[in-house]
This record gives sequence, structure tokens and C-alpha cells, in this order.
Amino acid sequence: MAIALRCARLVDVEAGQVLDDQTVLVEGERIAAVGPGTAPVPPGVRILDLGDVTLTPGLIDLHTHLVGVAACGDYAQELKLSAARQVLAGVRNARDTVLAGFTTVRDVGTFRAFVDTALRDAIDDGTVTGPRMAVAGAYVTVSSGGGMITGLAHDIELPREFRFGSVRTVDDVRERVREILHGGADLIKLIATGAVMAAGTVPGAPELTEEQMRAAVQEASWYGAYVAAHAHGAEGIKMAVRAGVRSIEHACYLDDEGIELMLEHGTYLSADIWWADWIRETAATNGFDAEGLRKNDETAEAQREAFARAVRAGVRIGFGTDAGGFPHGMQALQLRTMAEHGMSPVEVLRAATLTSAECMGWEDRVGSVTPGKYADLIAVRGPFDVGAFTDVAFVMKNGDILKNDLS
Repeated sequence: MAIALRCARLVDVEAGQVLDDQTVLVEGERIAAVGPGTAPVPPGVRILDLGDVTLTPGLIDLHTHLVGVAACGDYAQELKLSAARQVLAGVRNARDTVLAGFTTVRDVGTFRAFVDTALRDAIDDGTVTGPRMAVAGAYVTVSSGGGMITGLAHDIELPREFRFGSVRTVDDVRERVREILHGGADLIKLIATGAVMAAGTVPGAPELTEEQMRAAVQEASWYGAYVAAHAHGAEGIKMAVRAGVRSIEHACYLDDEGIELMLEHGTYLSADIWWADWIRETAATNGFDAEGLRKNDETAEAQREAFARAVRAGVRIGFGTDAGGFPHGMQALQLRTMAEHGMSPVEVLRAATLTSAECMGWEDRVGSVTPGKYADLIAVRGPFDVGAFTDVAFVMKNGDILKNDLS
């Protein structure tokens, strides 16, 4: 059934403009036309007047973890949940995410391999309500690195599914990449450096070699896939960029040389610059230990300063939050943080829509209100304000209305 959405304002992220009094015609799961609110509507089309709202493309989060233990500083808790329980938690997380206006996510890793592919497939076939997902399947990481559950006693051996992506050699990397893609993943996630919340690891220290990362990029390319790299440290970032990864995640210690390399290679930046605030505010109730809090404090301001320098330099900025480290559905809080660190409101929204779609290679299907793309549309009350996206009032995905608090 066709439906015409009328709205007081629509953000054209391609042109960088807020347009007044617009109508979006949706036919099936696609956008059919966009025009002035006074444009005639074909006979038989249902008209839904959203009123005094700002209509935008559905938001995109490049860095989520929809399965696993959310908002917990102790990753060993993962071992207390069965795969079935993790999937069921993922069902809740997926619903919370899409109802918050995030109609597309890139899910960049799970400690238990391939639980994310099951969730993606259940959303795709309509069993579960959630965002469209591109998934990483498992982390490619060194045996004691940032993509492993660390801090356990030395005589405890993790089950195979929790160390599926563990590598030692270049040949290991090639084999793991093939196995992960054969298992149904859409992309590869490398853990290039240590991590803030992985006990014993050092965020600034490289963990994979440039040769290993180059092998992963090459192997993935043969399957039409790309690589995202978790990288905090300056050297790890530069190694990953030279190796050809599509995006750098986090980038806490990104330096000027790294920025120049990202510009040269066209590498996207996905930096979770809001999460540190949540960790600080909830440390007492969410189990973050002294080591994690120390590393969070050490990286937080450095990351925000690096982000602002990358913005000024013209690096391609996407939108990634690390949702799963905090409760799902809160991602929009980062929009204002990005505006506070050098981006205009329209640039922030473009990062969270079209630029993130481009990073995923999905700009032909999502990321803007354009005829031919999926009808993924959200609305917030009143004039355009990035702070308003914490209270999304209307959500449409694939032409289906999932939420309407306006009527």
C-alpha cells in the first residue's frame, strides 16, 4: 500500500539543507518521490500528516554489539550466558535500537562467534523486529588481545566459539578471514591494538602486524568484503590504514600523520566519543574495575581532541557509538557530543546517515531520503536539533511504521 508522509521539515543530507513543508511518497518498501507539501498525491494513496516535525533518513550506527553482555565492565560475564540466551537478549537490543531511530547498524563483533549472523537473519526474514544489520561474525585478534575475554586464570581454556578468530601468523589471518566470511559474516573486524575494557591489554600498543592486516584486507576483498579495524594507538592506526582497512574504530591516539594517511587512503573514522561519559557516570553500579576506569580516563579526552582535528582536516566521519558497552537505544546522545567537537548539526546528521551508508557500501539503498532507496524514515518533534534525536517520535523501516507517537 502506498502512503504519503507530510512533514513541516525534511533534512536533505545530500544537499545539506533543511527543506520546509515536504511530502515523501512511499510505495511498498521504497521511497517513490519527494516534493513540496502542496504536490498532488495520486488517487488511493493514504496521507499521513506528521505535523510539526523534522523528518530525516533513518539513523545508522557503524559500531554496535547487539548480542552479548551490555553495559558491563566484566567481559567474563559472557561465559555465564548460553548462545540461546545471548540471541534472546539480542532480540530485545535490536528492538530497542530500531525504535530509537537506528534503522541500520554495522554490528562489529561478538565474543561468541556467529550469534550476530543468526540475529541478522531473523530480522531479515521478519521473525524479529530490528535494524538491518551488517555483521562481523567474530573478532580477528591475537590470542591474548583486545578481542578476547581476558583476565581469566591461565589454566582456563575458552571454548572454541569464544576464540574462533584468534590468530598467530599471517596464514592464520587468511584462514580465519575465510572461515568467518564462509560462516555468513558481511565484513571483517580486526583488533589492531589493545582495548580499554579488555583486562591486561594496552590501548596504545599494536597487536596485529601490518602484514597480517594487509593479508586480511586482501583475503576479504576476494569475497567482496571489507575490513574495519579497532585501533586506539597512533602506530596501530597508521598500520591499519596503510594495510587498506575501510574504517578505523575509536582512534583515541590518532596523530597528524595518521590523519594525513586517512585522507590519502579515503579511510572512514568511526569514533565513539560519547561512551566515556557514560562509563564515568555509571562506574559504581556497572562493574567497571580500576584498570578499565583508568584507561577510560586516559583515552577519553585524547580521543575527542583527535576527533576534532580529524573533522577540521576533512576526514570522512561516520557515526559509531559502541552500543552494547552501554544500553542499546541511547546512541543518539552522541550526536550532540559530535556537534560540540567541531561538526555543524547538518554535518552530524550526514555522518549518522549518508556517510555511514557510504562506509558500509550501502549508499545505494539507505542514508538519504531519495527515490529508489528503502523507506527508512524517522521524525522528531519541532525544528531540526541534533539534541531532539534522543526522543524519536516516528520510525518507518522498509515502508512499515514501527513507531508513531505523534497521533
